[in-house]
Amino acid sequence: MPFSTTAEAVRAWVEGWAVSRGAAEPTAQPWGFTVDVGLAKEVARHVLTAADEATVRKLAENTAVAAVPLKVFVPPQTLKAWLPPDWVLLDGHAVLMAASLSAVEAPPGLPDGYRLRSWHRADVTRVVVRAADGAFAARGQIAVTGETSVVDQVETDPAHQRRGLGRVVMGTLAEAAARGGARAAVLGATEEGRALYEAVGWKVVAPLSAAVRGTREGGA
Repeated sequence: MPFSTTAEAVRAWVEGWAVSRGAAEPTAQPWGFTVDVGLAKEVARHVLTAADEATVRKLAENTAVAAVPLKVFVPPQTLKAWLPPDWVLLDGHAVLMAASLSAVEAPPGLPDGYRLRSWHRADVTRVVVRAADGAFAARGQIAVTGETSVVDQVETDPAHQRRGLGRVVMGTLAEAAARGGARAAVLGATEEGRALYEAVGWKVVAPLSAAVRGTREGGA
């Protein structure tokens, strides 16, 4: 693992995610970090770097609104057992992953008919792949924070899956971050995305689960 501890990887993920999404600077807490996001569906988020049942339960009981998810690096069954009954698990990230950028697979060539565009603003590089008719096919972005970086919002349209576009996006992002001075990267992966990331050089650091008070559709 390119990070000496899980806590280092978590810190890199929190700081880079905030840059990627234009969120506030993370605020350090005794148990981890709070990030003000500023959206109606996610006002803020609490990320717990060292979780135990007592800490999770106390934080959940002190979180009064449904738009402040907890992100905890334990399996979902463990988190569910720790939560009060009015909290629900969220779909979305399943594992935290990390990679040395030098070990990430270089991007393959694009399949015929596709074209890629990338641009860089305020330490964030974005990549979009479009089909021959101009339709969206795949995308992703990476935020560089010194020697570390965070891959974020990687997506391939279902109509364009299994054509290697995810490998193109991931390799292009890794190259961009390396040019920006980063040596390592971290991301929160879904179970569906995990196979792609492992195939191009990423390793699992820890399980990652999320929950909110009340009911809410979709992931955070």
